[in-house]
Amino acid sequence: MLWLAIHLPQLSLEAWAATLPPPQQAQPLALLEAHRILAASAAATADGVQPGMKRATALALSPGLLLGQADARRDQEALQAVVHAALAFTPAVTLEGSATVLLEVATSLRFFGGTQALLARLRRALAPLGHRTRIARAPTALGAALLARWRGDAGDADATTAGRPAVQDLAALQRQLDAAPITLFDAARAHAPALQAMGLQRVADLLRLPRAGLARRFGEGLLGEIDRARGTRADPRQWLCAPEAFDARLELAARADRTEQVLHACALLLVRLLTWAQARQARVQAFELRMQHELRHRADASTPAATELRIELAVPAADLAQLQTLLRERLARVQLAAPTLELRLHCHEWVQQPPPNAELFPTRQGERSGLVRLLERLRARLGDAQVLQLQAVADHRPERSGAAVPWGTRAAGTATAAAGQCLAGHPAAASCAGPPAASGAAALQRPWPRPTWLLPEPQPLPEHQAKPWFEGRPLQLLAGPERIECGWWDDGLAARDYFIAQAADGSLLWIYRARLPVADPAQPLWFLQGRFG
Repeated sequence: MLWLAIHLPQLSLEAWAATLPPPQQAQPLALLEAHRILAASAAATADGVQPGMKRATALALSPGLLLGQADARRDQEALQAVVHAALAFTPAVTLEGSATVLLEVATSLRFFGGTQALLARLRRALAPLGHRTRIARAPTALGAALLARWRGDAGDADATTAGRPAVQDLAALQRQLDAAPITLFDAARAHAPALQAMGLQRVADLLRLPRAGLARRFGEGLLGEIDRARGTRADPRQWLCAPEAFDARLELAARADRTEQVLHACALLLVRLLTWAQARQARVQAFELRMQHELRHRADASTPAATELRIELAVPAADLAQLQTLLRERLARVQLAAPTLELRLHCHEWVQQPPPNAELFPTRQGERSGLVRLLERLRARLGDAQVLQLQAVADHRPERSGAAVPWGTRAAGTATAAAGQCLAGHPAAASCAGPPAASGAAALQRPWPRPTWLLPEPQPLPEHQAKPWFEGRPLQLLAGPERIECGWWDDGLAARDYFIAQAADGSLLWIYRARLPVADPAQPLWFLQGRFG
């Protein structure tokens, strides 16, 4: 077996600092728990702030110190994102303590191209989460966790020197652990004064003593922990798995009065969303963002307690830049009813499919993907009702054979038009005359081609010597008639003979002759309904 341990030494501090605006993240930062410093940033440590120090002392040493309150739930949310990142590489993932994630990767090495390639990809997957990591590998789970906590490698994957543990066999692991301080083990910390008084500083010192006496003095827990780390005792683990739906909560460090502040915090939630999607080998179809408002700043009882946004994608995706762009466009149209204190991101609509293949040369599929992203962005910026697509309707009458519906809509029994047949805004002067949908039966076959775009209303044409005229000249009938008799069940009865005609300038027109009797002989019988080209 080969275990990788990912230790997060500053998890609590980083999880809180991620919600701060970028200018504040550069300040000295520290977390408080019971009025004492729990963790401090590098800038705060440079000022002399240390864990365990009282709040007043820390502020005296660093007057510009920005303090936050420790939150176990916030830490758990951040740790869960690291678990999801690990699940993209192996299903055998478990936890060791509150800041270490363990992966058993022996069966995944061949797929990822070996240990070094897997470590490089793992670091790239963890980088967007913004955590400082210390990674070690060993043949036992607890051994890898202890080495990561003690000498974890934060840089190059070729960790073979001291301080960069890369233990390949059990004997080498045991030699490393024998030199480790006893206080590295959780069970030894409660007995630290007694161990120090006895002169026992390293694991090798402890193992030279009789086990029976050690068990009576310090209990079986310490010896059991040492044995599991050295591989001389079984260490069963329970595997973790990614949930069916993504649901993450993020409390803001400061209230957000503008959507720009909300967008900065949403970036972290989107990174965690995509990390979860990678763990499930899935792509996001839609997600909801809920912005919880501060109650005391609501104008009145009618002010909503939260603002909710729903982002839908026409094509499932797992691209952070794409999701951020869509969310930014939607937030730009939102006016916050009250300051926002908490964000919640939920996703239960996803599709399990492999990522698209990379393209060396442009293809039609790649071009369509770019068009789809453009239309998604227009819909996010203008609203769903402003970006329309033409959808075929099962009706023989050309003016009723198409409908403009919000882009991305798919109704039962209809055929969706291609992504290129979309309009930004309302089509005030166009109707679709495409073929009707094939719902359960074969699509209707047209005897002659039809123009895609029609006039808003049919234009009457004069008739001379039994021939239709256009712009003062007779039309030449090239094809037809195509007879349509439809609409007897409603108020739109149509009885027409359609022709393809050529004008004097060579353009092709789509005209028809009404077949219903007219009361007034002066009424026109010929009409222009569409143009080709």
